[in-house]
Amino acid sequence: MGEPIFQINLVEDEESLSSLLQAYMEKEGWNVSVFHTAEEAVKFMHNGVHLWILDIMLPGMNGYDLIKKIKENHSEQPVIFISARDQDLDKIIGLELGSDDYLAKPFMPRELIIRVKKLLHRVYGSGIHENRLTISKYQIDVVKRKVFDEGEGAIELTTKEFDVLLFLVENANVAKSRRDILEEVWGKDYVGSDRAVDDVVRRIRRKLNRLSLETVYGSGYRVVS
Repeated sequence: MGEPIFQINLVEDEESLSSLLQAYMEKEGWNVSVFHTAEEAVKFMHNGVHLWILDIMLPGMNGYDLIKKIKENHSEQPVIFISARDQDLDKIIGLELGSDDYLAKPFMPRELIIRVKKLLHRVYGSGIHENRLTISKYQIDVVKRKVFDEGEGAIELTTKEFDVLLFLVENANVAKSRRDILEEVWGKDYVGSDRAVDDVVRRIRRKLNRLSLETVYGSGYRVVS
């Protein structure tokens, strides 16, 4: 098998720097999405990101606010901070907020590539290709965020459908309440009806009709393996 394809989100408002870093990273075979504001980037938080690279000083919402939102929704997604401000202070605050690495401007693009490679290897190792779950003869590719039906090809799922499915499959045979699912998929700040979970579960059942997705009355939902 070839090298795994990683999705990297770069949030940097300096267009010349972001273009340069994007070019270097894409030479490594990685998919790189560039955002010039945190407000733009936050819309793509659930799109199967493997790594975030965040500038701290951004117009509007800054890098600290963005990492808080990332970690609230996807605590497992690694983050590298880049900054030209007070290096020691930024590094400490960044680490406290959950960043995995820190690079002070100015830096050589190759240094970022080395840091990214080390971090991706540390987080995903060499087993990224095996990052598939199988249940009821469906294969769930955790990295590509796709579901495959045996002999039928890929099944189209929305972001919310995939996230709910993955959460229930990773906790197979354990009942999860609507509140558990809302906090995991929609985030702790979600304001709205918990019936949103019922709608998503109904769609998952329709698309994956072999899946044993039970309603546990008084508790919520459970996938039975």
